[in-house]
Amino acid sequence: MGQTKKDAIFEKFGMIATKLGNQIHLRTLRDAFATFMPFMMLAGFVTLINYVILEPTGFMGKIINPETLTTIQQIGVSIANGTLSITTLLVVAAVSYHMCVSRNYTNHIAAVLVAISTFVVLTPMKTMFTPEGGSPIEVSGVIPVTHTGASGMFVGIFVGLLATELFIKLSNNEKLQIKLSGNIPPAVLKSFNVLIPIMITVTSFAILSFIVNQLFNMDVNGLITRVITGPLSKVTTGLPGFLLITSIANLFFGFGIHQAVISGSLLDPFLIQNMQENMSAYANNESIPHIINMAFKDTFAVMGGSGNTIALLIAIFIFSRRKDYKDFAKLSVTPAIFNISEPIIFGLPIVFNISLIIPFVLAPIFSLTVAYFATAVGLINHVVVQIPWTTPPIISGFLATGGDWRAAVLQILIIIASVFIYLPFLRVDERVTANMAKNQD
Repeated sequence: MGQTKKDAIFEKFGMIATKLGNQIHLRTLRDAFATFMPFMMLAGFVTLINYVILEPTGFMGKIINPETLTTIQQIGVSIANGTLSITTLLVVAAVSYHMCVSRNYTNHIAAVLVAISTFVVLTPMKTMFTPEGGSPIEVSGVIPVTHTGASGMFVGIFVGLLATELFIKLSNNEKLQIKLSGNIPPAVLKSFNVLIPIMITVTSFAILSFIVNQLFNMDVNGLITRVITGPLSKVTTGLPGFLLITSIANLFFGFGIHQAVISGSLLDPFLIQNMQENMSAYANNESIPHIINMAFKDTFAVMGGSGNTIALLIAIFIFSRRKDYKDFAKLSVTPAIFNISEPIIFGLPIVFNISLIIPFVLAPIFSLTVAYFATAVGLINHVVVQIPWTTPPIISGFLATGGDWRAAVLQILIIIASVFIYLPFLRVDERVTANMAKNQD
């Protein structure tokens, strides 16, 4: 009876997790940010190369003429302009595309173009400029990088979801389609079919922008930042909220639903924005604004994969008394070096295994908390480089902090401590497995 009740609880939780994971807007955001991530990694590599390796005042400046290094850095600056500076435009396009996929709408290009057009409609074409020794003046006819970069990301998400949803709904209304007869090229036919939906969608957002400006004397970006982005960012990237959402995401993974279902939708937009602001500040030799960001999570909460499972593998190799556990660990260790934990999660398993789900959730809480306060008090540098999530532990700490060896040492210490977080639960799990084997005999 107890076992049946336990299975029922697991099944109910799994159903809830699956339903949440299949929610169309959360799934769209998750897929969109997965598409966008290579651009972030490129920007991270450029930041690392430009401001660690090619830094004129650094070690390379003693080998190569600093002026030459400054000239070479222009390559990285142009790449940053094509990645960091247009983050929001890339997000708009990615979200719109995946919204089309989720809605089974086939005219992807039309929806993406509408979303980009709508975003520009909502963006004020002016910025403030202060000439050297002069007073600030307003320059019109330009799109501020503050709106196309990381700080405008939530307007991009808003536009990508809402404008695409509206456009798709209007496009599926046959009364709004212009029917043409004759031998007409397919591209022309498609464009006329969506002519009225495009006009309605773009005009609707233009009216919205006008109303917001008249009522609040600010653009939509400023309103969303004040009302939504600011408060949410404080919750999700403050330590308590960050730990809570990360823990829930790992708990879901313990029930077979990938942690990206939660973190990819609720955390990643904020973490990516913080990451980009850190990279920009680092490139401009400014104070680093954020401790918690995308690479911070990857560096300290995904060592060996979700749940910092590299520590579990080490615990099995050193302390386990079961040959089958060690066999699983041998099969899982190579993927784990590159932070792929699925073999151990589904093979040992960790999923639906309360004995190991508990440390699977606790280990990242410990590691993130330690890394947070180590950064806050200056024991390690801030994370300022977006590295690939597959970067092996220890190397990842060194690279993500712009070459700080102390971060690599901290990762080693955290892994050692996490081994002992997993160890007592591993012992319990081994006993449970042994008892189940005896009962089957």
